Amino acid sequence: MKKGTHPGYKEVTVRCACGNEVKTRSTADADMNVEICSLCHPFYTGRQKLIDSAGRIERFHRKYGRPNKAASAEKPDTDAGTP
Repeated sequence: MKKGTHPGYKEVTVRCACGNEVKTRSTADADMNVEICSLCHPFYTGRQKLIDSAGRIERFHRKYGRPNKAASAEKPDTDAGTP
């Protein structure tokens, strides 16, 4: 490998919302936070975990705005001339 062309490979800590911490190596500069890991994932635990997807959608709409409903209501009626 050429010197100075590849990013650094450092030890980082991955923290899950359930409290689990895993030490690994990554090119990322900082520690990582995740919502689901293998200790709390429904596939591995057999239990369903409720994820707040509605909160994510609302946060997206607040940040980027909702689609303009007035623009879709003003769409020209193409069937106006047909009986």
